[in-house]
Amino acid sequence: MARIDEIAPDIYRISLFNAEAGMQFNHFLIRDEEPLLYHAGYKAMFPILKEAISKLIDPAQLKWVGFSHFESDECGALNEWLSIAQQAQAVTGIVGAMVNVNDFAIRPARILQDKEILCTGKKSLRYLRTPHVPHGWDAGLFFEETDKTLFTSDLFHQNGDVEAITQTSLSDRCSELLKGMQQSPFSEYIPYTRHVDSILCELADYEPKTLAVMHGSSYSGNGKKAIHELAGVWKEVLS
Repeated sequence: MARIDEIAPDIYRISLFNAEAGMQFNHFLIRDEEPLLYHAGYKAMFPILKEAISKLIDPAQLKWVGFSHFESDECGALNEWLSIAQQAQAVTGIVGAMVNVNDFAIRPARILQDKEILCTGKKSLRYLRTPHVPHGWDAGLFFEETDKTLFTSDLFHQNGDVEAITQTSLSDRCSELLKGMQQSPFSEYIPYTRHVDSILCELADYEPKTLAVMHGSSYSGNGKKAIHELAGVWKEVLS
């Protein structure tokens, strides 16, 4: 069953908890003149996610489908959304479009350059190229400038069926998860490259007020501080 929470004005978190994996898969709908879904979700989750989104908008009116990187939980059901919303397009960076999406999707993607803004009506989304942060050559994030919401993808990953949004620091939860992965097949989940610190610092400089997190609780508060804390966790655990 999906849980729906408004975590910022007209930004809705649709959360599906997978008990077997022990984690939430969170999708974010921007309800605007040109509605945008951030994270298309797995194909298997499409029916329940569609039902949940139907409580917020007519899914056929969806205009944009965004995600950080090409991965099943982020864009596995992309074509299902494009099929029911005939005017919809994926929106991604040039690497994502050329390497993955334009071969996979039933329609070409809208390609955004680094720092380019996509306007959905009242909302303005700045595309930020973040290669290998959290992972993937094609990775990028969206920053919604009107209400200062950063869509973080797998940054701030936490396990468990946790609260929708918190004002408590997420750094301890993130540290615990990453340390627990070190001896598992998923130990290389986050690649620690020489560019990580500068990318995280750039994200922090946008001073987000809300962090929309893919796995686990979203965060409301001093996003700049939260990102710097995450950078410290990554350096300690991953470097």
